[in-house]
Amino acid sequence: MKHLLLCALVVCGLVSHATAGEKPNVLFIAIDDLNHWVTHLGRNPQAKTPNIDRLASMGLTFEHAYCPVPACEPSRCAIMGGRRPWTTGCYRNGDKWKNFQEAGEGLSAQFLQAGYHVAGAGKIYHSMAYHEEEWSEYMSKEGKSSNGPGVEKLDGFHVDKVHPDLKDEDLIDWHSADYIIERLQKEHDRPFFLACGLYKPHLAFVAPRKYYEPFPLDSIDLPPHIDNDLADIGPAGVRMAGPQGDHARFLKSGRWKAAIQSYLATCAYTDMNVGRLLDALEKSPNKDNTIVVLWTDHGWSFGEKEHWRKFALWEEPTRTPYIWLVPGITAPGTRCRRTVDLMSIYPTLCELAGLPVPEHVEGESIVPLLKNPAASWDRPAITTHGRGNHAVRTESYRYIRYANGEEELYDHRNDPYEWTNLASLPDSNPIKAKMAKWLPKKEAPVPNRNAKK
Repeated sequence: MKHLLLCALVVCGLVSHATAGEKPNVLFIAIDDLNHWVTHLGRNPQAKTPNIDRLASMGLTFEHAYCPVPACEPSRCAIMGGRRPWTTGCYRNGDKWKNFQEAGEGLSAQFLQAGYHVAGAGKIYHSMAYHEEEWSEYMSKEGKSSNGPGVEKLDGFHVDKVHPDLKDEDLIDWHSADYIIERLQKEHDRPFFLACGLYKPHLAFVAPRKYYEPFPLDSIDLPPHIDNDLADIGPAGVRMAGPQGDHARFLKSGRWKAAIQSYLATCAYTDMNVGRLLDALEKSPNKDNTIVVLWTDHGWSFGEKEHWRKFALWEEPTRTPYIWLVPGITAPGTRCRRTVDLMSIYPTLCELAGLPVPEHVEGESIVPLLKNPAASWDRPAITTHGRGNHAVRTESYRYIRYANGEEELYDHRNDPYEWTNLASLPDSNPIKAKMAKWLPKKEAPVPNRNAKK
């Protein structure tokens, strides 16, 4: 009976929203390099993200959401452009996203063409460049720093001591949030699409000292891991892990816990800025007609599978927070366990706003799951890293196939940290065959990175 009542309320909300004739506004929050270490997902109990959790309590969180690519530029190219990397050829950082997208094809362009005021700040695509076919206006990055004065050239996991007196407003994210807050609180004569791209926790891991205080170094726990985790993985997977790089360096230096401390602190700084955006939304005259979607471009690894950073196809570098608040549709504090990927952002926002979904868009709308998180869903999440390397993630399994044909298979019902590769077991063949059907039959060539458009 309660379920029927909830459905009735949701339907009534949809009807009243539709008959009002108003186009919904959109608050679009993109975060760089934030993995699933947010409190409400429970992956790392040390994480403290009260504002991201607050948004989750207001709407619907997807517990199993995955990036299209575990690297910034190609992931954002896919999410914002609507095409998967095997279609465009935008596989890696350095594959200039603008070379793979025609003018007017991007997500923000659809809202601009529909008469929205479309404003952006921070990192949405892989740069802060203003393109008139995509945006009404965009915040200038001139005079602003993503890492604080003097840290731009440091690729640091633990550089907070460079600036012991760093202030919130010394980082560009403070100003990006300010830019969007100002526009959230205005009266508008047309609907708006406001995109706030927060750089942190991207390297360098640097934040004001106050964000380190909740994470004393002697209290930091390492993530669950096992020795020789790569023993049952082929050469392609080992190369992707790169155990002789960052992992060997951190084992030797003894700075593993310090890097995690710095990441947690930097995540807390970003959470603060998310809170500022939510506070502004609460005070906004448009709060009751504003869709909020929060997403991150990919995850991050801290030694799991002897791997650091992104750039791999396992759970840690591919799983992301993904939260939707849609007035009249999402119920507060709900969760969805279906496996989705972020290619769903483009078609879902178009459908919710009543905009046509362009033919080139390859993602699947998740509006049915926003309405009913328990609805049936037979599509897996697919992540690509480089031509020919793909991961297929269902609610039960992760299947990886590399360009050289090597395979990995993990049973997430019993092995959430992917410690046992089942791919070589005969009993796994039917599972692998079923999951391999989702892999692309044709893939774009690797692009010439020196080409200009």
